[in-house]
Amino acid sequence: MATPAKRQRVAGPVGGGDPDPVAGFLSWCQCVGLELSPKVAVSRKGTVAGYGMVAQESVQPGELLFAVPRAVLLSQHTCSISGLLERERGALQSQSGWVPLLLALLHELQAPASPWSPYFALWPELGSLEHPMFWPQEERQRLLQGTGVPEAVEKDLTNIRSEYYSIVLPFMEAHPDLFSPRVRSPELYHQLVALVMAYSFQEPLEEEDDDKEPNPPLMVPAADILNHVANHNANLEYSPNCLRMVATQPIPKGHEIFNTYGQMANWQLIHMYGFVEPYPDNTDDTADIQMVTVREAALQGTKVAAERLLLCERWDYLCKLEMVGEEGAFVIGWEEVLTEEELTTTLQVLCMPAEEFREFKDQDGRGDDKQEDNSLTIRNIPKLKESWRQLLRDSVLLTLKTYATDLKAEQDLLSNKEVYAKLSRREQQALQVRYGQKMILHQLLEVTG
Repeated sequence: MATPAKRQRVAGPVGGGDPDPVAGFLSWCQCVGLELSPKVAVSRKGTVAGYGMVAQESVQPGELLFAVPRAVLLSQHTCSISGLLERERGALQSQSGWVPLLLALLHELQAPASPWSPYFALWPELGSLEHPMFWPQEERQRLLQGTGVPEAVEKDLTNIRSEYYSIVLPFMEAHPDLFSPRVRSPELYHQLVALVMAYSFQEPLEEEDDDKEPNPPLMVPAADILNHVANHNANLEYSPNCLRMVATQPIPKGHEIFNTYGQMANWQLIHMYGFVEPYPDNTDDTADIQMVTVREAALQGTKVAAERLLLCERWDYLCKLEMVGEEGAFVIGWEEVLTEEELTTTLQVLCMPAEEFREFKDQDGRGDDKQEDNSLTIRNIPKLKESWRQLLRDSVLLTLKTYATDLKAEQDLLSNKEVYAKLSRREQQALQVRYGQKMILHQLLEVTG
């Protein structure tokens, strides 16, 4: 399978380091009480990417692979400047919510006696991260046009620049004793954002705390060594005293142990982690249809100004119901539409007769409960009303036009192993993203036909 960014020793601010980073890391784990099962090993052999974790003996579901004491986690609350970060919490608020952790990392990376130095030795080389945010803009646009990645990256880059110059740099300049000049670098900050994006964890909120702000990200030594696949065999559990990595499937001797980063489509994997799962391995892959594309497809079917005005009124009503937005997307999976309520309501409102729309509005969008089965599983879509299927089909066709290449061109590249092998890593990864999305969209074309 395709590989994430390799885990190599950090270049730059850390410098030096143990000639055998794995031995140094394992020795550190013993010192800090991070217990690894004797059945697992940190290794470069038998892994999909750089460092990974491999079963040295067969492992059964439910077995503990390792436990990380909370004191070993690296976060804004455990770092050596935690008191300062807490006192300045108000000034460090940002859109991402990551600034305190990033400042903690900037400080610990250049601190000669940081308790986490052996852990940093297993980090990827910061200059080698393969996120599309580090690709030249022209290459990113050429290879990933239509996938949603270029737009997501542009937002990231804007936010990163804003956070660095308005919050992070002034804070570091106000505390020169804690941040040496060599870490006051927008390039380093950019790299650390990508590292936090790819390697940090976010503890889920308790069910009763759903209305609260999400927990800030934190670094979890050992857990971030595990690579990701959709069909993973281990999972991280959170408890009051430690974080536990537990096997969820039988793991034969010699097999790699995989965590999950969540249900991630390939465009999300390449955007946040710099790698993809090749087709058809990623069962969580999705394709987006922009909400405004469905509006555009509906407008194509209008013939006179009055029809266009009515359609705009319907769209405005959908916005009022918070079913659609100018930047939103309908998310299509292999087996179902993940944004089912939003797409069902949108198709219903845009396709219903004018009189029915008036009644729908009068009932505050509740409509008639005695409707046929409108569930948006891929299997059920052929049973939808013809007008719904036609609008969905037109929306798919418009979406496919946003890519620079068609499905056949991608299939030709993938089926010719010799040609595929000559592509650069970025070209291969981008091809997998485009191909997976187009296959999902073409499947939707078939069932709407």
